[in-house]
Amino acid sequence: MTDCLFCKMVSGVIKPDMVYEDDSVLAFRDINPQAPVHILIIPKRHIATLNELDDSVLAGQLFQTAIKLAKQENISENGYRTVFNCNKHGGQEVYHLHLHLLGGRQMHWPPG
Repeated sequence: MTDCLFCKMVSGVIKPDMVYEDDSVLAFRDINPQAPVHILIIPKRHIATLNELDDSVLAGQLFQTAIKLAKQENISENGYRTVFNCNKHGGQEVYHLHLHLLGGRQMHWPPG
C-alpha cells in the first residue's frame, strides 16, 4: 500500500522511533502518546482493520510482542493495557492494523 503511513514505516521510507522488529512485526513509539509508555505494534503485511485479521499465528505474535515489550519497558508487573481500535466508531485513525500497548500510569475505565 503506497499511501499507507505504517506500510511506509515497514518499508523504511519513514523512520519511526522503533523499539522492536522481527520478520512479521514492527513496534514503535506512538507520536501522540496517551500514557508514559505508548507503543504501536503492527504486522509488516498490510491488514486494514481487525475485521480482516484471519491469521491466528500473526494475532498471537502481536500479543506475544506486547508481552515482551511490557517486560522490556518495566510495566508488566504494575500492569498495562492493550487495545485494537477498529473502524471509525472504534477510534481507528490509521487503516493498518495496530495494537496499542499503554502503561506507566493507572488506567481508568471506561476508557472513553
